Amino acid sequence: MAETLNFDDAAAGTSPAGWTFTITGKGEAKWTVEAEPTAPSKPNVLKQSGRATFPLAIKSDTSIRDGFVEVKFKAVTGAEDRAAGVIWRAKDADNYHVVRANALEDNVVLYKTIKGVRTSLGILGRRGGYGVSTPVPSGQWHALRCDFAGPRFKVTYDGKELFEVEDASITDAGMIGLWTKADSVTLFDDLTYGEIK
Repeated sequence: MAETLNFDDAAAGTSPAGWTFTITGKGEAKWTVEAEPTAPSKPNVLKQSGRATFPLAIKSDTSIRDGFVEVKFKAVTGAEDRAAGVIWRAKDADNYHVVRANALEDNVVLYKTIKGVRTSLGILGRRGGYGVSTPVPSGQWHALRCDFAGPRFKVTYDGKELFEVEDASITDAGMIGLWTKADSVTLFDDLTYGEIK
């Protein structure tokens, strides 16, 4: 059973209900529903425009162990960073898995965050390296997805399977959500998630 959130039932300038807006680290996140003419499903998007180590939007009523999370995002601005990510199996703001695309680095990387410390994870079948290099043009809509079952995570970007990772740091069911970094201004739409039974 998949559920899709497009933020169109909330008023522009407000924060949608059913979410916990928080951060990992320091700073202040600012998540607001905004009208956006380029939105994949008009009229609204969820926009993060605060400044924090890692701003998080956690869907508080979700609890998924094995399933998937996917979102459409547009990186707008950011001098220090220009990132968009999805999180899963989140226990709280300091413990979760995240895969993110970065428009300044042109790459997609999967991390674990344990007790607030973020560590990138190695890719199956490859020694060393840091994520996968792929173009992430700013000002365009992209799709980022992770399918997760047991310790295996499969990352898909713009419809193309990029890589898989294995990690057993967080195995319990947890919440899904959205993630950015530093001074990233990022738009999100059509957040889809579901459980695999």
